[in-house]
This record gives sequence, C-alpha cells and structure tokens, in this order.
Amino acid sequence: MSKKIGFVGLGTMGLPMAVNLNRAGFEVIGYDAFEGSRQKAVAAGITMAETLKDVAEQADDAVVSMVRDYAQNVDVILGEDGLLSADPKDLTIIVMSTLDPDTMNELGGQVEERAGVKLIAAAVSGGATGAQAGTLSIMTSGAEDVVTAARPYFDAVGSNVFYYGNQPGNSQAAKLVNNLVLGINMNAVAEGLKFGAQYNLPEAELLNLFKVSTGDSWVARNWDSVSEWTADTALAVLLKDLKAAHLKGLEHNIAMPFNALSSTQLFNSMGKKPQAK
Repeated sequence: MSKKIGFVGLGTMGLPMAVNLNRAGFEVIGYDAFEGSRQKAVAAGITMAETLKDVAEQADDAVVSMVRDYAQNVDVILGEDGLLSADPKDLTIIVMSTLDPDTMNELGGQVEERAGVKLIAAAVSGGATGAQAGTLSIMTSGAEDVVTAARPYFDAVGSNVFYYGNQPGNSQAAKLVNNLVLGINMNAVAEGLKFGAQYNLPEAELLNLFKVSTGDSWVARNWDSVSEWTADTALAVLLKDLKAAHLKGLEHNIAMPFNALSSTQLFNSMGKKPQAK
C-alpha cells in the first residue's frame, strides 16, 4: 500500500510537485481553496480532500504546505478549520512556501507547542520548470531526524537537497540568499543585453558567449524562460524576496548595496512595468 502524504496549495508550483510525488509512488491527498486549482488537480490524478481536517486525518505522517505567504500558512495550519483541528499525532508539517526567516521560526514555535506535531521548512528553488521536471533544489531545516525521515518526499520533487540546521527559519534564510544572488544576476544579464543591443549584437550570440565564458550564470543559461517572467507572477515574487533580504540586512546591520540596487532596478532592467496595487 502506498504511503499517503497531504499536500495543500496546488498552484503553479504545488500541482507539478504533487504530480511528481504521485509518480514516485506516494498517494497525494490534496487540498486547495480555489475551485480552478481543484479541478486541475483532479484532472492530473490527485485525490482531493474536502477539508484541511480531512487532509491531516488521511495523511500517514506528513503534510506539505505550499501556499503563498505567512498569513495563508497560519490559516492552513493553525486556523479554526486548519490542519491542527484534526488533533493529529506524530504528524510532520513541511512548509515549502518562502517566508521571512523570523516568522518561519515563530510559526514553527506555535506548531510545536502542540504535542505530537513537528514542523520543518523546505524552501524550493527552480521555478515552475523545475517543479514540472522534478529537479528543484530544496533547502531544508528543522530537527535533523525529522528532515531525514522526509527525505523520500524531497527526492520525489527535487534533484538537490541541502540541510541548514535546526531552526526552521534557516531554510528561508538560505532561499533569500539564493534569490538575492538571482536578482543581482538578472539585473547584470539584462543590462549587458541592453548594452549589446545598442551595437546591434545578436542577443542569442551574447547568451552563447555568457554560457561558455566568465559571464556565465543560471540566468544566462535560462534566459529564454527568465525573460518571460511577468510583473504579476515570478518577478513580483522575486522582488518580495529581495525586499525581505534588504529589510533583514538593515535589521542585522549587514550592508548589501547590490541587493538594494537590484530591488530598485529589477523591473526597469527586465523592461517590465510593476503592477499597480
């Protein structure tokens, strides 16, 4: 009998991750608040639960939360009708959302006040293409034995798994570090291509140069997809992470001028306009 794992949040990232868990032999018990996402999940072969309580009751030992932000995680996990309303025992909640490191630690503390419930963090990098291909990089943190026990789930959705210590927020700090470097690289590649365009240099040939020379980066090697990131999806999420890293840098008196500049210039460098809020 295949092991059942709960999965909450079946959007652009969550759905292909859940599908890959299914392909690896796990039975995914899914939940999403949006009807459109639920329909797509059913079409992809995911078994859907009616409530979050049902997810917690049906999962054998773990539930993944892949919702958007801290507030949604609090609602999903600690809300009146959330996962913990099932009063689960020996359940591990795996938060794979990207949150602020300190609020992630706070969430972990609130969850672990409940006897029999553990929380670990496992932020991901690789975008929708990595989620679909099952090649995500996964940054884990929390009690090492609990992270080790969850390793088969991580191996089903990713190709690289890293461990950053006992504090759940460490996973989130690693994700911010990674996205800080990503944001700086995106600005660099975009500005380089803009300068090359002034001299009518073929963009494709510049990218070919980057990939085999000192200008190489993940951004250069994946520019076809990166250049299509939109202001209301991937770019907005990256900007959120750059701002979070900047604020944490100020809080801890760490100078990060390139991150600050990247935050300011990101949309301009990419030739996109931010969405009005």
